[in-house]
Amino acid sequence: MLKTGYFDDRSLIRRVQREHVVALAGPRALLMQAAHPVAFEGFFAATTTLDDPYARLRRTADVIDTIVFGERAEADRRTARVRRVHGGIRGRLAAAAGIFPAGTPWAADDPDLLLWIIATLADSGLVVYERYVRALSPGEREAYWRDYRVMGALFGLESRDMPAAFRDFEHYRRAMLDGDTLHVTPAARELATDIVLRPPVPLAARPLLELANTITVGLLPANLRRQYGLSWDPLRGLAVRAGSEYAKRVLLPLLPGRVRHRRLPALDGADDRAHERGAAGDGGGRGRGAAREAGAGRDRRGDVGQVAGDRRRQPRSGVAAPHRRGQAAGV
Repeated sequence: MLKTGYFDDRSLIRRVQREHVVALAGPRALLMQAAHPVAFEGFFAATTTLDDPYARLRRTADVIDTIVFGERAEADRRTARVRRVHGGIRGRLAAAAGIFPAGTPWAADDPDLLLWIIATLADSGLVVYERYVRALSPGEREAYWRDYRVMGALFGLESRDMPAAFRDFEHYRRAMLDGDTLHVTPAARELATDIVLRPPVPLAARPLLELANTITVGLLPANLRRQYGLSWDPLRGLAVRAGSEYAKRVLLPLLPGRVRHRRLPALDGADDRAHERGAAGDGGGRGRGAAREAGAGRDRRGDVGQVAGDRRRQPRSGVAAPHRRGQAAGV
């Protein structure tokens, strides 16, 4: 019997996530998540993440890989466990943080917090892919966000909890970055230094780590970079931009798919030749391939309702996302 997943090789989320270079999105997403003081408290400080951060990050990456590349039944099983764990994590802010006063209630399964986590993953993956691989067409961007809506539903978000279209997602992201919700606390700043920018790596890998750190800092939104106290200057900005243009225009187009892409199981019957054809398509063509990808995203729209339809509304904490406060088009 043929195994199927939530996505196939036409899916934009899979085409983006299979690129090795998109691993650079992880540290950026983590820093953006930690910049939300309530999300930081709920997903980092109040769990075992800070005790063994790399084990927690590996588990999270495994769950996401299962959703994107794995079998549907296994993705359901793993995300159900995540929802059960989140359902038992509650608390209140011990100290004021930005606009949130001490005593603000929070819940790890709060839809507004979960949306910010999903949004940082989607945004960071898109930023790295478009910087180092190629720009997506408007239709592809739409399909890409639809894929993340499916992921959001698996983690417990209902359709109305998420921006409906990519345009709405962009409004939400901009409102979060320009508004007063995000505030880097001293604890989050310590996380940036100790966990994200100084992971344990062999001595021989230190130069690569420094390069990755420079890229991470450069790709962060400028206001968050300043809040984290991370230094930056135009010269480093030019260097990062030049390196990404070289990778996009010279290096990646010359690499075969088996080198560029992560080796993960394709459950929809696609073989290595499909990976090679995908590598050629990623090099620039946006015609029929882009239309097929956008169409595949449209065909999956029902999955959000299918995944989330039997979920009860989650209790809210003292947080309200901008797209629910009228700052952006909502769902």
